[in-house]
Amino acid sequence: MSGHPRLAAVAGAAVALTVLAAGPASAGDPTVTDPRVVAHFDFAAGQTPENIALEPDGSADITFAFAHQVARVTKQGATTILATLPEVPGAQTPVGGAVALGIARAHDGTLYVTYATGEKETGIWRVAPGGGVPEQIGFFPADAFPNGLALDEDCGTLYTADTRLGTVWSLPVTGGEPTAWATGTALEPTAEIPFGANGLKVHDGAVWVSNTARATLLRIPIRKDRTAGPVETRATGLDFIDDFAFTGHGDTVLAALIMADKVELVRPDGTHKTVLTAADGLANPTSLAVRHKTAYVNSAAFFDPTDPDPNLLLARISKNKLR
Repeated sequence: MSGHPRLAAVAGAAVALTVLAAGPASAGDPTVTDPRVVAHFDFAAGQTPENIALEPDGSADITFAFAHQVARVTKQGATTILATLPEVPGAQTPVGGAVALGIARAHDGTLYVTYATGEKETGIWRVAPGGGVPEQIGFFPADAFPNGLALDEDCGTLYTADTRLGTVWSLPVTGGEPTAWATGTALEPTAEIPFGANGLKVHDGAVWVSNTARATLLRIPIRKDRTAGPVETRATGLDFIDDFAFTGHGDTVLAALIMADKVELVRPDGTHKTVLTAADGLANPTSLAVRHKTAYVNSAAFFDPTDPDPNLLLARISKNKLR
């Protein structure tokens, strides 16, 4: 997550960074083609899209960060508001006010959303299938900034990345207070950039996390007793990485670089190359999701004060075979 009044300092830091060169092309890389913006949102109304969970029919359930809403967007661009998180008077977070962040979907259609407020409402909220009044089920420290969210339905556990405290929290889907599942320097922000652990996915027996400040993609194995294994750095040089998504069953990733208006394809060996840019419609991309041959990319347009265009972009993924 990046965003809004807070971002002058982040933008300044971005200018100071040097973007590392992408890795060499590979004959086995998936290709990303046919990008098209299918929905435009209202920046002035706080409709800054932050995270995505996908419905079986291909619709996208999206959090609007500053409107603190959950919306459903069809592949044709029709948008419906499913739920609005409660107003929190006097909310103070590293990005200003209260923000809705990560989202995860259970098989029965229940949605889980992270909400950062600087107050007791900070935590994980549940939205019933089809929408309605959200219910807080996870009660986090007020100074936490729960961001990326994933559900491991096999063991009934929600994992979330805390961007401010540099922690991966775990919480039973039944709710309560979270447990600090993984901590350490690799997850923490830096003095220059106060946004650490950000995007989070559960994939192939591990929790994967992006660290915005450190420009890294991390893998944390889930041990047999469900505790966290040692943190592994899988890719570096992903300047201002926000969220990410896997392209299939392997470890190839699409990563949103919010400040550079890019989506990078990150190979299992950690090398990466640019596959989408601002020319394709990206405007500060925040998150991605992948379903079969389709990639979904949210753009929040946080850094374009003249003509912001928050949007949802779809693109085609083709799985090339090695020669």
